[in-house]
Formats: sequence, structure tokens, C-alpha cells
Amino acid sequence: MALDGQNMAAWKLAETIQRLAAAGEIVPPLVVAIAATPDRVEEYGLARTLDYAGRGKKAAAFQRRVLDFVLPEVRQRYGVQAAAARTAIMGASLGGLSAFDLAWAHPDVFGTVGVFSGSLWWRGEDGDWRAAQRSRLAHKIVRETAARPALRLWFEAGTADETDDRDGNGVIDAIQDTTELIDELVAKGFRRDTDVRYLQIEGGKHHESTWAEALPVFLTWAFPRR
Repeated sequence: MALDGQNMAAWKLAETIQRLAAAGEIVPPLVVAIAATPDRVEEYGLARTLDYAGRGKKAAAFQRRVLDFVLPEVRQRYGVQAAAARTAIMGASLGGLSAFDLAWAHPDVFGTVGVFSGSLWWRGEDGDWRAAQRSRLAHKIVRETAARPALRLWFEAGTADETDDRDGNGVIDAIQDTTELIDELVAKGFRRDTDVRYLQIEGGKHHESTWAEALPVFLTWAFPRR
């Protein structure tokens, strides 16, 4: 499943799958690309908590539509299996945050998640940099989850994703938020390079062209031909 499905042509999704499948590098997946609506910022927030600005009010309803309507319809229409190990979800920016939230809450449905330049800065407080850092909501969700979900998680960030560096440590927030979420996952018991994989693209931007560059790496990790 791909969020922000309206952008998949810019990601070169169809031709990339075709090329990798023809080369025998992946088992070609059936992709359901869900286009974002004008309420994207509300739908692609976190389902269980609003951010400091009250955003994400439609996230729970969006996720229920995916789980209760889209997936059952696709499985019935195309006769695909419902096993979580064979079901992945991916997204970029806010779509990456939403993909992470859906997979984390429903590992019985999604076994693999791809987060491209995820909006992992999404936070509960809007004070100084310390408040922003400690209140990042994806990190908080991981810390407060008692049992480790059965998930494989893949992350990408680019060195030119942004210029913000809230704590002045010389690492842009897009990279720091991603790598520190991975640290939280490792502390929860996930294994680097096995359960969790990270791709950093030198010069990579917060743009479909970079996500198209990263896409083959994700696809060969998510759907390898064994």
C-alpha cells in the first residue's frame, strides 16, 4: 500500500517494479496507491493523539477506512493473501508518519513499513527545542508500547531534506529524528539491519525525485525474491 498515491508516477513506481521484477530482484507486489485528500494534514496525523496544534483529527477515521474498507475490498477483488508478512505500507513525509502509525498499531495487518523522509518531528509540545525534542510523538509511542510488534521497518532520510537543526548539534532534524527513532526501536528489541534498516542519501531532498531514487532499495528489501 502506498500513501500519497497521486505522486506514485513521480516516484516511478510502476516502471521500477517492472524493472526489478524483470531482473529477478523482487517478487512483484500488487500496489494499492491511495491518493491524499485536501484533508491530508488531518488524515495523515497520528490516530491516537493530536499534535501540539491539534492536527490529526481525521487520522483515526482514515485508518479505519484503510483497514475496514480498502484492504478487504482489494483482497476480495484480487484474491490476495491477508498475511501480515506479505503486506507492506509506505509513505513519505506526513505519509511516512501515517504509514508508521498504521503499521505500529496493526502489526497483524502490516508486517513491513517504509518511511521516506518521515515527519518524525510531529510533536506534542511547541516550546523550546528541548520541549520539541522530548515530545516527539512517534518516539513516545515506541517507548510506551509494552510488547515489541512483529514488524520490519525501513527508513530513508536525505542530507538535504531540510536545513533545520533544532538543538544545534550539526545534524539536521530530518536525520536526527529518524536515527533517534531507530535508537528507540533498538532499545525495544528490534535488530539493526535485520528488523530495522536505514538509508541515508547524500544530497537527498524532501522531494519525489529522491524518494524515486530510494524506492528500489526499499522494494528489494521488502519483497526480495528468495
